[in-house]
This record gives sequence, C-alpha cells and structure tokens, in this order.
Amino acid sequence: MFLFNKFLILFFACLFFGCAGVPKSSTPLETLKTYTQAIKKKDTTTMKLLLSAESIKMSEQEAKSQNVPLDEIVKRETLFNESQKTVEFRNEKIEGEKATIEMKDSMGTWNTIFFVREDGVWKIDKQGIANQTIQQVEERDKQLDEIINQGKTP
Repeated sequence: MFLFNKFLILFFACLFFGCAGVPKSSTPLETLKTYTQAIKKKDTTTMKLLLSAESIKMSEQEAKSQNVPLDEIVKRETLFNESQKTVEFRNEKIEGEKATIEMKDSMGTWNTIFFVREDGVWKIDKQGIANQTIQQVEERDKQLDEIINQGKTP
C-alpha cells in the first residue's frame, strides 16, 4: 500500500509538471514561440508536448525505422534551422480546430506551419505540413507533365 501511494504521488506530480509547460489557453502563435524557444534550449520534452498526436506517431514510426530514439528524431526534424538568429511570423489564421501561421526560414522563404487543437491546446501538426509538401510536389509534377505534353496530340 505504501508503494502504491508513492506511485500515485509520483504519477500526479509528473502529470502536473508535464502539463505545466503547455498552457490550455495558448494560441497557435504562443505555441510556435514556445516551440522555437524549446528548440534553442534543446528541450525535447517541451517540443514533444507541442506536437500533435499524429506528429508524434509519425516521428515514432521514423525513429523505429531508423532504429534511433524518438528524441533524436524530434531534435532533428524541427521547423527551422537551430542556427537561425531570428524567427519571423505572419498571418495567423484560425478556422475552428485548425490553424496556420507563416514562418520565414533562413533562406527568406515563407512557409506555412499547420496547427490542430487537441484537448484545448494548440499543437503543431507536422502531418499537415507533410500533406502540403505532397500536394506541392503533385502540383509541380502536373505542371511539368503539361509542359512536356504541350503540342502533342494523342
């Protein structure tokens, strides 16, 4: 019984302190700012708390396929280069339980970051980012096919 009580105290302490880093009332922009700070501090615990369940699942699958710890994947696959000195944001758009923000990368290109609200907390949705990348590649392939096929009759 004594051991069980210690376990319960430890469990609730971890639950309380583990959730303390992600405020329930956060906006997508606050989530992104907290995430960028966590990257700079190499705080993978906070980074994971700010990723959606689907994002974590994707990272777990990649970690398993590469036979590396999840934390290594989370550290490696960030939204910007760790050496980037400034991070600029614009155009926060919230539509129900989904949101987007544009963020400038180290090359000066604006990229769209996707968010999803899970249990009242805005989290980064890397699945949305992956879907956008796939869509962009498919669109470029379609444009290339049209260029190649111009002037040809079936």
